Amino acid sequence: MAKKKSSFSDEIISRIQLAIKITSMVILLGFIILLAIEPTNIFWNNLYPSIQKITISTYFGQYQGTEFFLYAFPILLIAVLGCVYLYLDDYKSNDRPFKSTKKNRHLANLRRPILVKGPLGIVSATELAFFAMFVALLVWSFSVYLHNNLKRLVPISGENMWEAKLQSVAFMLGVAGNVALIFLFFPVTRGSSVLALFGLTSEASIKYHIWVGHIVMILFTGHGLGYIIYWAATNNILEMLKWPKTELSNLAGELSLLAGLLLWATTFPRIRRNFFELFFYTHYLYILFELFYIFHLGIDSTIFSLPGFYLFMVDRYLRFLQSRQRVRLVSSRILPCEALELNFSKTPGLKYNPTSIMFVNIPSISRLQWHPFTIHSNSNFDPNTLSILIKTEGSWTQKLHQKLSSTPSLDRLEVSVEGPYGPASTHFLRHAALVMVSGGSGISPLISVIRELVFFAAEASEQCKIPKVTLITAFKTSSDLSMLDILLPISGTPTALSNLQLEIKAYVTREKSPSTDYNSNDHARIIRFKPLSTDSPISAVLGPNSRLWLGAIISSSFIIFLVIIGVFTRYYVYPVDHNKDSVFSSVAKSAVNIWVACACIAVTASAAMLWNKKQIANEAYKTRNIDSEQDKELESFPRQSLSQVTSVHYGDRPDLKKLLSGHKEQSVGVLVCGPKKMRHEVASICSSGSVDNLHFEAISFNW
Repeated sequence: MAKKKSSFSDEIISRIQLAIKITSMVILLGFIILLAIEPTNIFWNNLYPSIQKITISTYFGQYQGTEFFLYAFPILLIAVLGCVYLYLDDYKSNDRPFKSTKKNRHLANLRRPILVKGPLGIVSATELAFFAMFVALLVWSFSVYLHNNLKRLVPISGENMWEAKLQSVAFMLGVAGNVALIFLFFPVTRGSSVLALFGLTSEASIKYHIWVGHIVMILFTGHGLGYIIYWAATNNILEMLKWPKTELSNLAGELSLLAGLLLWATTFPRIRRNFFELFFYTHYLYILFELFYIFHLGIDSTIFSLPGFYLFMVDRYLRFLQSRQRVRLVSSRILPCEALELNFSKTPGLKYNPTSIMFVNIPSISRLQWHPFTIHSNSNFDPNTLSILIKTEGSWTQKLHQKLSSTPSLDRLEVSVEGPYGPASTHFLRHAALVMVSGGSGISPLISVIRELVFFAAEASEQCKIPKVTLITAFKTSSDLSMLDILLPISGTPTALSNLQLEIKAYVTREKSPSTDYNSNDHARIIRFKPLSTDSPISAVLGPNSRLWLGAIISSSFIIFLVIIGVFTRYYVYPVDHNKDSVFSSVAKSAVNIWVACACIAVTASAAMLWNKKQIANEAYKTRNIDSEQDKELESFPRQSLSQVTSVHYGDRPDLKKLLSGHKEQSVGVLVCGPKKMRHEVASICSSGSVDNLHFEAISFNW
């Protein structure tokens, strides 16, 4: 978002933001405490009945109003507060870089890796602590529910005690799975205000989604298998086909579990890497998983686990609206290393931070596949252009490279995008020095960081010191060195680079000397496209004030949903059921709730987009006549300015321990993006006791 002038000082805005963050943390803490006391008798015998007396009505039935109040409202309130927080952040001035302080360095220490190798990957002490608390919550919920249930357990006629206990254990595994499901969709909500409020991004939180997803499926699989064994042991196997009108539907639960198992089977790393398309397409089974999950339990019993999914649906529909537009692709550069740079036109009001990503779809290659790529351009230097780097590695990228390199008269490439998505703020300037380590195409996000630092170096005052930057990058062949050519911004000059203390150490691992097949003086091939008048510059789907509009969509859609469901319950369900939940069809009630929720999200989000459409169109008109002068600058840009700070080593791999330990500055930020082995090696060095000034941060995308 663009930084705007405001009558409020940064100090006042910061205080308001602090109040919002504290309020949100208090609400979140209260929500976690609620989940912790929920399994206890105190909750069900005292707290829940007291709240139910207040919330029960003919408009929301016996339980729905209570569930909305306890579980949905707090999470959605945090999401709206997060939108306001991020909106205020856009008004804070950005004329002073972030200063390094002891407090900031202490916060960086909390991200120091404590686990490097293992099933969880690279994990910091903070992440491990929160994960341990999450697991403890699940164990607590399961054990307390099971203990209270076993105390009053009485086998039914013809049932053995072990069979009754098995049924009780299976049931409680499902309850614990419901608790875990609450957190499943937060990490994959790409435009989440909740994640951004607490300093997280969706792409960096994917590993949390993976952790929680495995736990959810383990618990639900145990739940399903436990009941199947129980029914087989008690000669009631036909219970598997049970789908009553007002009670739990066993068949719906089995269909939900089946969809989840098919999805889960493709998520393991080896399958995901080798059969990405299979992984991608089977992930759409989440729709059936959630649908039959709701039909299995009924809407009243699933409200507590659905706020995260509601926010995900809002985000998913906004992505759908953005993806319907065809964007303006201005040009492409084909590098000698079989890498591509795509340059898009964008509106000046669209701002993004370093390491942001964008999802790209090219219908002529695949109408369904969306692939994430790091944006390496800088919105400060290039207000009208957005660029991404694509390395030819998989089948999709190979088809794209072949299409661009083998079609001499390609005038236009139809492209749709979703994003950009990235951190709400960056704090690279808290360190005295930055060391960036990359392998292959992992250099792309690091280029975005360097470009940001080049901008700060040009704008910084004397009081704000820009850290010294060392880029350690490993390539397989000499031709891959051409990826360094995109390091400077399109409007960059040798002077802009000289303002930054930059040192590049490039390692070509598979060649002992410069290859005769690669000439460093060869320029990349540039293709200039002729977009249609209907192609639009990339812009925020909700316009310049998208954060505020997102909060409006979340709040208004939920309020409208409550009104419609209240009227439906009062004048259609209550006359039949009288709050007994024993007459009206559970599936019909759930289906109506799902349909109304989706309709409210679609209507409010579409209305917000249409309201902002004129403003977006005005911004797009300003960029319509921008030519490709930046490409001409690139062709004639002198490489000497870059070669002066670059040293190339052939036939060697970087000695990362020696290179990293050689930095003696008080605080050294270490960013790494590359193969898993490289990330683990850097993390091990930073977490070792021999160095205490290295602060690790991995940039890893697990889509």
